[in-house]
Amino acid sequence: MQDGKHVVLCIDDDSDIRDSLRVILESSGYIFAEASTGEEGVEVFRKTQPDIVIVDLMMEEVDAGTNFVKEMKLLGANVPIIMLSSVGDSLSGMIDTSQLGLSGVLQKPVTAAALRALLAERLGEGAGAA
Repeated sequence: MQDGKHVVLCIDDDSDIRDSLRVILESSGYIFAEASTGEEGVEVFRKTQPDIVIVDLMMEEVDAGTNFVKEMKLLGANVPIIMLSSVGDSLSGMIDTSQLGLSGVLQKPVTAAALRALLAERLGEGAGAA
């Protein structure tokens, strides 16, 4: 947390997705941090120490999202990680979300209500950000 607000790191190579997440998160009282690649995401994670991470499954490489999650686990990161995917329900057939230790999966396009509800649940909040 920074200044009493949860920090959310969003990693996606699509700037439009990052921009829409920024609008939703900042208007909901969260601090927004961003990265456009998994590698950049690791750097931003180290600098910002976010409370939760949202990472796209497929970015510059097909496995970029899952590789990021694996890297976080190797670093001992103990924050909820939510996978963002355009493949939806078929995601569970592509990767083992439980083995990766994911805290959830969000379907693109992300709705503000779904995002707020998932964050509130994973961060142990009542109806939104602190």
